[in-house]
Amino acid sequence: MLDKFREGKIARWFKGRSMWLLHFCTGCGAVELPPSMTSRYDLERFGIIPMATPRQADVLLITGYLSVKTLKRVITTYEQMLDPKYVIGFGSCTINGGMYWDSYATINKLDYYLPVDVYISGCMPAPDAIFAAFLELREKIEKGEANGYKLYKVHYEKYKANQDRVFKNRGIIEGESNS
Repeated sequence: MLDKFREGKIARWFKGRSMWLLHFCTGCGAVELPPSMTSRYDLERFGIIPMATPRQADVLLITGYLSVKTLKRVITTYEQMLDPKYVIGFGSCTINGGMYWDSYATINKLDYYLPVDVYISGCMPAPDAIFAAFLELREKIEKGEANGYKLYKVHYEKYKANQDRVFKNRGIIEGESNS
């Protein structure tokens, strides 16, 4: 009975109105987050609240480019989050590498390594775009279409192979200390 409720329409409605956010600020895009949280846009009134740890968060917001070393930490953070969990890729860098697209140290296309539920395009998306992305994610949650965390489990071998490939190519091996 409880499982039916957790997957039901009412539960999805509540999940869409209580999105606890963990922002992984890796680049310049993080500059646009504070204005989104302050009184002009006030994302908190829509249930979008920043959290301190992955175990408390529902949404992982990745802002900016990802270096290969940082990707390893992002994956660890994502895997520490409890289900259901969602990922928002913030800015051009998470989509195609942005201005760092040809750098040996950064990755392109975040969704090769983690399932991304919503992308926010632009080089430093404005607070309006951030707000629109959260509303899009809310809509997907309520419709039952935000299933990236389920796809990660089903296609784990594919994601893991992509992760291992980039780490081996860049010399980051399991157990190696690269601080």
